[in-house]
Amino acid sequence: MRIKNSLLLFFAAVLLFSCDKKRVFDEYKSVGSAWNKDSIVTFDLPVLDSTKRYNLFVNLRDNNNYKYSNLFLIVSMESPNGYTKVDTLEYQMAAPDGTLLGDGFTDIKESKLIYKENVRFRGNYKVHIKQAVRENGKVPGVAFLEGITEVGFRIENKE
Repeated sequence: MRIKNSLLLFFAAVLLFSCDKKRVFDEYKSVGSAWNKDSIVTFDLPVLDSTKRYNLFVNLRDNNNYKYSNLFLIVSMESPNGYTKVDTLEYQMAAPDGTLLGDGFTDIKESKLIYKENVRFRGNYKVHIKQAVRENGKVPGVAFLEGITEVGFRIENKE
């Protein structure tokens, strides 16, 4: 009976992972229970086919401790020649009633946020992500952003 259950779990896992045909790179890093404003999450991207184009996403896992309706991120992409492109991005994280957006059945939600589309890579790239949330009327950023537990970066083949 144990072997049957193990085989069933194995085939279910293979089926689950083989369905995600667009995925080229998908990695998460934990930021603990609160994301420090000085903490930069870095991803070393694999060398990709320079003849293909890709769509890029910032992925987040958050919970009900996240108390803001939006999220500001500073995302830097460092190219092999040393050139760094920096973008300040804003994403809506909650509905008007305060309910967190994203996928998930519990209080933990997963958000797939579009970063760039139709991108071509030539060599080794790095991506750096940091939070830049500020409260209304306050100049300093939120020192410890509660509710964001993991930050991810995903690359998909462009269809």
